[in-house]
Amino acid sequence: MVKTPGGGAGAGPATGAAPGPRAGAGTRDDSGRDAKARAPKGGMFAGANLGTEISASLVVFLVALPLCIGVAVASGAPAELGIITGVIGGLVVGMTPGSTLQVSGPAAGLAALVAETVEAQGIAMLGVIVLGAGILQIVLGLIRLGRMFQATSVAVVQGMLAGIGLPLMVSQSYPLADNKAPGTPIENMLAFPGLVADTLANPQAAIAAGLGIATVVLSFVWKKVPGPLNKIPAALVAVAIGIGVAALPGIEVKTLQVGNLLAAIQVPGPEQFAGLADPAILTAIVTFTVIASAESLFTAAAVDRMHDGKRTQYNSELIAQGAGNTLCGILGSLPMTAVVARSSANVQSGAKTRLSRTLHGLWLLAFALLLPSVLALIPISVLAGVLVHSGWKLLAPEQFPKMWHQDRGEFFVMTATTLAIVATALLEGVLIGLAAGIVLAALRMSQTSVEHTVEGDSAKVVMKGNATFLRLPKLIDALEAVGASGKERIRLDLMGVTHLDHACRNQVEEFVAQKRATPGVRVELLMPNELNAPKTAKEPEPEAMADPSAGPGPTAEWYYLDPSPVDGHYDGHDDSHHVDHHHAYGTGYATGYPEGVDLFDDHRWGGTRR
Repeated sequence: MVKTPGGGAGAGPATGAAPGPRAGAGTRDDSGRDAKARAPKGGMFAGANLGTEISASLVVFLVALPLCIGVAVASGAPAELGIITGVIGGLVVGMTPGSTLQVSGPAAGLAALVAETVEAQGIAMLGVIVLGAGILQIVLGLIRLGRMFQATSVAVVQGMLAGIGLPLMVSQSYPLADNKAPGTPIENMLAFPGLVADTLANPQAAIAAGLGIATVVLSFVWKKVPGPLNKIPAALVAVAIGIGVAALPGIEVKTLQVGNLLAAIQVPGPEQFAGLADPAILTAIVTFTVIASAESLFTAAAVDRMHDGKRTQYNSELIAQGAGNTLCGILGSLPMTAVVARSSANVQSGAKTRLSRTLHGLWLLAFALLLPSVLALIPISVLAGVLVHSGWKLLAPEQFPKMWHQDRGEFFVMTATTLAIVATALLEGVLIGLAAGIVLAALRMSQTSVEHTVEGDSAKVVMKGNATFLRLPKLIDALEAVGASGKERIRLDLMGVTHLDHACRNQVEEFVAQKRATPGVRVELLMPNELNAPKTAKEPEPEAMADPSAGPGPTAEWYYLDPSPVDGHYDGHDDSHHVDHHHAYGTGYATGYPEGVDLFDDHRWGGTRR
């Protein structure tokens, strides 16, 4: 049984499907024969059902064709370059190890970045940038940094997808009405009311918009169509309807202009490679590397949750993506990533091996070479509608209230990431989201309780939890409060502290040293053994530690006490600065502290006794 991907951008786990077989386990077909026994042994396509793999590859091809063209148009590049990237994603990346079922090609998430790069640097420089990004991806995979992308907050990933989807929807609203987007996401949003007015005033633009809107609606409702029709991809149905409407008399909507596939190849020359001396080009290479790698590996994690087959090898997948982008750069085409839409179609179609994604690249190549005139019949507004639907799936608005109910902090990180991407750019927004996630994690790790009390002639500070620099202001306030109390006895109880970082430790030590230098003031500092056990000249032998009379055991705690006498009492020890006392529970001390040292009344400290 093939699992159905969850909602949102396809990153959620499958629901409503029976658990799949354990990877590598034998299954039985309807005739009761062992299916594993029928599978060929060895090879990259071991276990493949040829008919299922070919069928799945055709479905992926039908989904990928309009997306390849649509992403190229959205990127401000010739449509042929999108097809070339899709072919490489199938024939090159599809054959390499890494992920088994995810499909690569030109990604909608990079469309805005590619469009900005083409506008700023020109289409000729795009090949050099993609080539550099591909080589850098290979290097990152070889030094085994692929798994690093797994250590990313889910909120940041969802925020990134939403931040990609929202600008994509808004920008594609313009070609959906045979218009051109003004520029940045903010500019596109502000100009949207004007787009609506212009579309209503122009009959041909209204027809184009109608085709685009119909494509979006069809993409949402097509799976509810009964019978075998719903197995046909909605994108293909929309394209067929659009071609039919565009061919009617009196209809003058813009259609895709597709040229010769081989003529579109632009191998970078010496002039383009000389641009590597430009810091802006180097910055673009790093930007493409980070975003393409992150999107591919985030997609790999999502696709792994859709099936029960072999898991993704992240470093190998990063090398495979780098090899694909290197070839794309050499041919001057668009950058590639793994794509959720194509990958989920591959899984849903029953694919089990890399054969299906490899064949889809072959179908793309054959179609573009043999039937290029058919592509020129596709209305641009229909392709824009396909991308608007993809943008909505990336946005996944239902994830925001869900995150709000699950975790308010993660909701803030997710929203901040989305808004930052919309307001700035993809890389900057992701970095802001990662920073927000780190701050949230640091705050949650710094769950510190600091309380101070003053009773009689004594002042006390009790601190529990993880004491990091983020809680330093609260600690300083408590120390200043007991220091300003004027009491002659001060106790700092840190027995409940599980982690004390350098900043908080220094603050405590400075306070203790300062107060112990004050005449008439006694300071008692209680700390767990794990935080600050004194170092002895020679560690006791294991045999000696086994003897209870030889010294404190693992549960012992160290007390750092002021040795100066109080009220004429002196315990007989005379160290220069402090006396270190061992105490192990159950040794007979009635007070719970070393005999002759705890001079505070029991009723005064009550629940803080240890």
